[in-house]
Amino acid sequence: MADTMNRADAATTLVRTLFSAVARAGRGIRWYITTLMGDSAYATYVAHQRRQHPDEDPLTERQFWRQRMDDQDRNPGARCC
Repeated sequence: MADTMNRADAATTLVRTLFSAVARAGRGIRWYITTLMGDSAYATYVAHQRRQHPDEDPLTERQFWRQRMDDQDRNPGARCC
């Protein structure tokens, strides 16, 4: 009976380990895609402003995105369109 409990514990541990690895991979993929798409750009900008320029008010989110789009229009760089 103890052998059966050890196998059950081992199976449970394996399933938890696999689930944890899949969840961690999913979080990594989500982080990569949101970063690639620029979803965290405003939060990154605000954190930078507070760290490097604490005496200045950061742009509002609307102002930030407007300025970012205008900058991309003026300097298309490697964009395809």
